[in-house]
Amino acid sequence: MSRKAFRTALLVVLGTLAIALMVAGWYGWQLYQYPDTRHGGTGAEVKVTIDKGMSFPQIASRLADKRIIDRPSWFRFHAMRRGATTAVRTGEYTLRDNMTPRQVLDELIKGVQARSVAVTLPEGKHMLELFELIEAAGVAKRAELEAVARDPEFLRRHGISGDSVDGLLFPDTYNFVVPTSPRKVLERLVDAHRATWNELAREHGRALGKLKDRLTWSDRDVLVLASIVEKEAVDPGERPRIAQVFVNRLTTPSFKPKRLETDPTIRYGCLVPSRPSPACVAWNQPCRDQGKPPGCDRLHRAQLDDKDNPYNTYQHEGLPPGPIGNPGRASIEAAMKPDGSDYFYFVAKDPRTHVFSKTYDEHTRAVDKYQR
Repeated sequence: MSRKAFRTALLVVLGTLAIALMVAGWYGWQLYQYPDTRHGGTGAEVKVTIDKGMSFPQIASRLADKRIIDRPSWFRFHAMRRGATTAVRTGEYTLRDNMTPRQVLDELIKGVQARSVAVTLPEGKHMLELFELIEAAGVAKRAELEAVARDPEFLRRHGISGDSVDGLLFPDTYNFVVPTSPRKVLERLVDAHRATWNELAREHGRALGKLKDRLTWSDRDVLVLASIVEKEAVDPGERPRIAQVFVNRLTTPSFKPKRLETDPTIRYGCLVPSRPSPACVAWNQPCRDQGKPPGCDRLHRAQLDDKDNPYNTYQHEGLPPGPIGNPGRASIEAAMKPDGSDYFYFVAKDPRTHVFSKTYDEHTRAVDKYQR
């Protein structure tokens, strides 16, 4: 090779190296500046969910897909330099599309700030109604709550007889973190019920023991009575008397047939069980057709005569199969300690109070006076 050719080749090599160094320097400078370079967005908020078990490359790809960052490989390099690839916390983030990569990573390391919300669960509501309130507050999904509430394994683990947790969801005002898992929500409500039950059982142990012995009832049977009292009573002072009316119907030999004959049990049997009777389905169909909530209509003769509804206390003697709602403290107390009166009937006198009767003739006259 001639000297001239050698010099030419050398110049080409040196030129190429110079260009490569310039390009590498430019990329290095860009990479150095990348963490503090704003993404070219408008400042709009974007929700991004980081799921449990996601790898950091998957996280970077999701952020790029949501247009929170560009250059996901550079974002990964930035996180590696900070030793933060395993420090990202799961959760749903609200980020802006013009943040710097450093700001984005800082948010992911800091984690979603816990937000709590107060949820008031009224007395007497059945579980599906309570689940709607919990979902409306953003705590947990109604369908997921219902699935856990009917899950045989969940019921077995928590010593719950029957086919759901209904009756054991204590009505009160709760502060929940948003979101909270359905299992934790239900466990908290069940624990609150049991704490209240145990306190009242200690306070009224003698009366409760006599009632259970007289009727050969379990605690669950007393809870069923409490749930019916909760649906029938408005005036708190009437709860022990209403409880006694139902006890009298079940224990007095001359009162036959031993039916409780209360409308709320029928409605429950039509609204909550997973497989309602054909008469219940027919009753609810007009509500669905009109886009109204289930149970929007009054009960008809078909529902009162429906023997396929196990909760129909006009057709079946004794207690219904389970609680028909979730009673509060006062109704549980009333069921544990009825007032000892000798009434068998009651009818609404006004929106809050009832007239109680000892005989059917007295009751008929009260119905004529206040209802007809």
